[in-house]
Amino acid sequence: MKLFIESADVGKIKEAWSWGVLDGVTTSSGLVTQTGRKADELYREICAAVDGPVCVETVALTGKEIAAEARVLARNYRNVVVKVPITKEALKAVKRLEEEGIVTNVSVTFSPLQALLAAKAGASYVSPFVGRLDEAGHAGMEVVQQTKAIYKNYGFKTQIIASAVQHPMHVLEAALAGADGCAMSFEVLDQLYQHLLIKLAPPSR
Repeated sequence: MKLFIESADVGKIKEAWSWGVLDGVTTSSGLVTQTGRKADELYREICAAVDGPVCVETVALTGKEIAAEARVLARNYRNVVVKVPITKEALKAVKRLEEEGIVTNVSVTFSPLQALLAAKAGASYVSPFVGRLDEAGHAGMEVVQQTKAIYKNYGFKTQIIASAVQHPMHVLEAALAGADGCAMSFEVLDQLYQHLLIKLAPPSR
């Protein structure tokens, strides 16, 4: 299973990358705003630091505008994945972009039917927000399980990235559900190394 860090903090991204287990990065406009830095220089630095997919969010609203913005991102950054929301206009753009060879990630996904639409449009990745679903009183990981079953039934190649995970148990559940990837904060990624018995055990000799 691929591990993604959800961050726009270059320092944390570089630290996580140095551990040798990270596969990629996913960002958002909100995370970029928190850094106080310009988006273009930030994306360039992240893409240079990580030898893997870097998911960058579009902010346009119409299919035509999303596609145009995505083409600029793909041209400017070597390993960018264009991240779009699950809207009709965004899926129109996904269809065009995938035909042009531009990798896409349909994000903010909350149901297996939305994930089905993303796959039909040809998305490279789909990102169910399992943590957000749990917060709203739904079993977020069920969406991953159901999406995995649908994709298997019909041979869709779209990869599932369980996103907005809140704790290590989400990562475990995503792996058991067969998710292709899991996106988490630096803090959750760091917690994967921890275990109570490691803290209690005496140092090895």
